[in-house]
Amino acid sequence: MEKYPQLATIPEESASLTDRIRYLITITRQSQAKFARHIGMDPSGLSKTLSGTIPASDAFINRIVVTLGVSKEWLVSGRGIPFPKNGPGPQTITDATGISTVCKGAPVYDVDATAGALPLSNELTRENIIGYINTPQLNPAYPLVRVSGDSMTPRITNGSYVSIREIRDPSILSWGSIYLVELEDYRMIKYVRRHPDADMIILHSENPAYDDIEVKRSAVIRFFLVEQVVNFDTIN
Repeated sequence: MEKYPQLATIPEESASLTDRIRYLITITRQSQAKFARHIGMDPSGLSKTLSGTIPASDAFINRIVVTLGVSKEWLVSGRGIPFPKNGPGPQTITDATGISTVCKGAPVYDVDATAGALPLSNELTRENIIGYINTPQLNPAYPLVRVSGDSMTPRITNGSYVSIREIRDPSILSWGSIYLVELEDYRMIKYVRRHPDADMIILHSENPAYDDIEVKRSAVIRFFLVEQVVNFDTIN
């Protein structure tokens, strides 16, 4: 996680969860409303949580963990430090413009994997990085991008993040695995299944309300294998 200027004293272990959230708001130099939007929630919802009107859900806590790369143990209990120094060590990532950045953990991008007109690789730039997640389950070489929609629910819930790896040789696919499939006009995350016609593929949703989609393999610009799924309600 990028180091933020220390503008406040780290709350004592006995402090409350809301105290630690207010500390994070302070050191990130954001207003409460801007912080709320930064973690992907309505400012009024954050206000109600901080005032104690509504309890802090685990999904809410995980949004902060994912977005800021903060230690969940510290955020919940006050034990440890906000941004742990242990882990796999610094990594270097290079964005689509060729600029390299030294980071710690897997980079989290403010990019919707299933929306946008630009090729996904063009959006994976340094200015779109909003934090890092340092955990053994996530390869720091693979970007984390946000997923919207419910076609892959409950496997991938709306607002979750996925770790993706571009497949350099699209002629070799792992049938039945989840891919981010990039077409000319849109992107989608689906199970990729074998089609009886070798020139076609089947895109299958987890949600039974969605029908299968048949597309030509030649229509796919890029395949990104989904290596890991980070649902807000399943972060340990």
